[in-house]
Amino acid sequence: MKMDQQIELQIQQWFCHFHAHPEISWNEIKTTAKIATILDELGVKYQTFSDVTGLVAEIGRGPEVVAVRADIDALWQEVDGVYQANHSCGHDANISMVLGALLYLQGRSLEKRVRFIFQPAEEKGNGSMAMMDRGAVDDVTYLFGIHLRPVEELPFGKVTPSIHHGAGVFCEGKIVGGDAHGARPHQGKNAIDVLVAIHQYIKSIYESPFEPYSVKLTNMHAGGGSLNIIPGTATFAIDVRAQSNAVLTLLQEKVSAGLAHIGNLFDVDVSFKWSDYTPAAEVSEEAASLAGAAICEVVGEEHTAPAVITSGSDDFHFYTIKHPSIKATMIGVGANLSPGLHHPDMSFDHDALDIGARALAATVLRAAQQTRG
Repeated sequence: MKMDQQIELQIQQWFCHFHAHPEISWNEIKTTAKIATILDELGVKYQTFSDVTGLVAEIGRGPEVVAVRADIDALWQEVDGVYQANHSCGHDANISMVLGALLYLQGRSLEKRVRFIFQPAEEKGNGSMAMMDRGAVDDVTYLFGIHLRPVEELPFGKVTPSIHHGAGVFCEGKIVGGDAHGARPHQGKNAIDVLVAIHQYIKSIYESPFEPYSVKLTNMHAGGGSLNIIPGTATFAIDVRAQSNAVLTLLQEKVSAGLAHIGNLFDVDVSFKWSDYTPAAEVSEEAASLAGAAICEVVGEEHTAPAVITSGSDDFHFYTIKHPSIKATMIGVGANLSPGLHHPDMSFDHDALDIGARALAATVLRAAQQTRG
């Protein structure tokens, strides 16, 4: 069997393992241990951390660093009626493609160090921050990510040098009014009325139609087992997204102001907090150009796709928000992925894994040969 065929088979085997052993954010203990075992077998040095999951590995030498990031966590969701960890996010594929790229790069002449960041908790939106706090992007000049794309964005065989994710943030809130007997609604403050008002309000928020965005309730809970009690207390969650960081800020301001107004209008306490902010992509043209040339080399010009613009988000972009000097892009790999990312029954063409690994390795190799400008 040829070396490339051996690597492709190995990538498939790694994927099968990670797919069968998903772990949720900040609990990727066995996943981290498995990656460490693989790196030991490959003779690659790495660093683990005593207080968080994930690890950082390096090959090559030199003062400059080209980095590659793989997110390693799974989602917690209902699958066939049972709540469980599930890799419907495709992170099992990302781990496998990055490890595959490492295999393709081993033994090559590298003029820079190549760092592999196996990052926890992307789904929580703060795993990248933990890695930065632990020096994962120190001395990094280029940073590359990779992710499978849904079939409506990229079909199998197509690869894009950049994914332009949108920004996203969650609002979690609580309404405290007053319970009342179902026959005496005037004696209470119905939290459901407040929920309906919030729903109507966020549907009236408008920004420019040239800027993709959305604001919607994603969780509501009020009332208990008694149907003759008007509930005074309720909880809710709002998912806010925009293609740009500036529009997301405007949406947050409007939601915050509206919630405060609704609380005053109904004379109830509406408390809320914003969490899990993820910034929109800040794609480096230089990094994307390197990736585009590498992808063309691997799959041909006819399979090199233009940039993908998506409303999804990824905490990969915190790396460049916090370190603007880093030139970064995320490669997107077509895999006929359906019904979609985060669907409990998500599936894709596994032959895409080797394509992604080779495209990523070729990209890193080009970046490692760049001289400081």
